[in-house]
Amino acid sequence: MSLPDLGVGIGWRPDISGVVAELPGLRFVEVVAESISADGPLPDTLSALRARDVTVIPHGVRLSLGGAEPVEPARVAHLAQVAELLGAPLVSEHIAFVRAGGVEAGHLLPLPRTRDAVDAMVANVVRAQTELPVPIALEPIAAIFDWPDDEMDEAQFITEILDRTGAWLLLDIANVYANARNRGTDPVALLDRLPLERIAYTHVAGGAEHAGIYHDTHTDPVPTPVLDLIGELCARHRPPALLLERDGHYPPADLLRRELDAIAAASGYPTIT
Repeated sequence: MSLPDLGVGIGWRPDISGVVAELPGLRFVEVVAESISADGPLPDTLSALRARDVTVIPHGVRLSLGGAEPVEPARVAHLAQVAELLGAPLVSEHIAFVRAGGVEAGHLLPLPRTRDAVDAMVANVVRAQTELPVPIALEPIAAIFDWPDDEMDEAQFITEILDRTGAWLLLDIANVYANARNRGTDPVALLDRLPLERIAYTHVAGGAEHAGIYHDTHTDPVPTPVLDLIGELCARHRPPALLLERDGHYPPADLLRRELDAIAAASGYPTIT
């Protein structure tokens, strides 16, 4: 269920929904699943995109698939209902946890790369898959630290989860850059070890450095090294669908369009603006 022919898309957000609706070549968007009511109606601009046959992917942020506790059935049911409401070909979530012992972190937290963590993640993904009407893609997150008891490197950890669940990969190329920069490793070396044939689609986002740590902010422009990594990815694998994530400090419409055009140029896709 990869989306290789949808070109460049953007995350639908209420604050930029008017700009998004006016992009003439747009073929897919992503929405935060928890922001959509499963009972409808859809926001007008999102309904207008659906009427244009723009593919809409629900992106979950609250399932806590990597938590030690079983995934909550009501949260999975909501994601399933939103997928059906949008006629989505797949859904996506994170290789992460957001709660433990009933305490909400309010943020995506990295898993220790251990066998026990793989087992917990796999169990929750399998539970979710039994209720979801479409395939799921899993996104490895950006993390500013590694747990001290890691037993696997990132490529091994991701690959084992995908192999054992049959899930697709939502590759965030900005997260690849952020993690490599913060760890002092080579992002291209990670690309060479990931199962790129499992990519459903790819996130692209901006970030900024603070106190020596690069943060995946989604509020800054996409930096040149991330655009360069898109080229490295496309040199190794058929260009996947690429989606720009912006979650605040939105630039003027012309700068947002320019950012989308830069992503298209890096991948060889036609512009959508």
